[in-house]
Amino acid sequence: MFKRSVFAALLTAVASVLAAGLVPLTKGDGTDPPQPWRVIGLPLQQKPFTRFSIVDVGGERVLRLDADHSYGNLVHPLTDGTASRFLSWRWRVDVPNDRANLRLSSGDDAAVEICVLFDMSMDAVPFVDRQIVRAARVQNPILLPTATVCYVWDAHFPVGTELDNAFTRRVRMIVLRGRDTPLRTWSQERRDIRADFLRLFGDEANEVPPIIGISVAADADNTQTRTLSFVADLALEP
Repeated sequence: MFKRSVFAALLTAVASVLAAGLVPLTKGDGTDPPQPWRVIGLPLQQKPFTRFSIVDVGGERVLRLDADHSYGNLVHPLTDGTASRFLSWRWRVDVPNDRANLRLSSGDDAAVEICVLFDMSMDAVPFVDRQIVRAARVQNPILLPTATVCYVWDAHFPVGTELDNAFTRRVRMIVLRGRDTPLRTWSQERRDIRADFLRLFGDEANEVPPIIGISVAADADNTQTRTLSFVADLALEP
């Protein structure tokens, strides 16, 4: 089973009612993220779920991610993400994961990551991965993401490191913040998601496919640790 794989972990999210635009994480006044944001785990997950909640930090409402020996994705499906070029947000880590090593399945945990889910043409997906997607679609005909770009806060690798997920090349990552970034301090990001997709998946595609979802995640199940992080002002831009 692929951990943090878009084939399995995000199946239920993509099967939900699709949203036309990215709903702000702090819309409303409750402590739960607003619909259509949904917490998604692995199929038949027995391990604890990462806790996602809206809290007050410094007088503003933000998303809190508490990963305690746990796994989980907060996913927002989309229908009109094709025209979006930039993704912006602020994030911070208060408790990092010093045991993580994204190159190893035993260390494949992140204190926080922001992911963009793409519907890449099946013709461009390598043979083995293509068969996995097709098998999943037999169980559920709703379209599954076939490529994912993740922006990671990692305490092990230097900023700028690009690497494949330890379980599947359908997920490719960029380390944006990490060991030299101050803790408990907000950092601002703005990424050209089209350029990042073409750089990371350029061996398989020469054009940017539609965006079908955004995911915010944190996990600490492989390293059996606990992390704490926050995300604010997540938005797609033309």
